[in-house]
Amino acid sequence: MADYETRTDEELIQSLRSGEAEIMDFLLEKYKPVVKKKARAMFLLGGDSDDLIQEGMIGLFKAVQDYDPEQEASFETFAMICVTRQLYSAIRASRRKKHLPLNSYVSLYDKQEISEEKESELIGLQNTSSNNNPEDLVIHKESEDSFMKDLEGRLSDLEKRVLYLHLLGTDYKTIAGLLGKKPKTVDNALQRIKTKAEDLL
Repeated sequence: MADYETRTDEELIQSLRSGEAEIMDFLLEKYKPVVKKKARAMFLLGGDSDDLIQEGMIGLFKAVQDYDPEQEASFETFAMICVTRQLYSAIRASRRKKHLPLNSYVSLYDKQEISEEKESELIGLQNTSSNNNPEDLVIHKESEDSFMKDLEGRLSDLEKRVLYLHLLGTDYKTIAGLLGKKPKTVDNALQRIKTKAEDLL
């Protein structure tokens, strides 16, 4: 396992397909911090983020299983698409069953119910036959980067700091303490960020 760090993801996946089953655990642990960050990029209006993190890990697992090293897209890029797709799918499913905890999450990227068509537009949803389509992956990345750049341009200095800490998974009380603000001030800032995000859509 020691040499896993020196090998590319693509090489590791080829070895995984050849029988080195422990590589799956290595890749899941390697990308788990990124999954957590993406899960926290969905606004949490109450409850625990563990549900979304778990869904993100399912998306990562699927990425390891489905990735085709022969395609041009890197595994990392493909994995992030799969994770995001899984998160959106979980949110959409939860909105059909209002009693589930996940219905307290609102995406930074969508203010209405996430339809399959909208999900495809936002995260480059592909069919299995074109999972690694480089053009789709690039469009997704550019769209997401553009949205975040536009959003940050509309935020005050306080809102930027609150958003940064929130995406790191920091709770309201801790954010308030770090910024020298009241928890209510932090909550209000997050609501303003959500409103500004919606205005961009």
